[in-house]
Amino acid sequence: MTFPSLSLSALCAIVLVFGAVYGGVVLPAVWSSRPARRLAALKVLTELLAALRRRRR
Repeated sequence: MTFPSLSLSALCAIVLVFGAVYGGVVLPAVWSSRPARRLAALKVLTELLAALRRRRR
């Protein structure tokens, strides 16, 4: 499946942003052994998801 409207640079930017969010927010929220770090990552993830939901409407 190809996306003719997406250029290669836009696709790379999307992949980089997803990787940064996943590696910097999702993984610490799930795997950190420190409760404070898990809580902080969870709050950031909650705010990001809320912003995406507001944007869709």
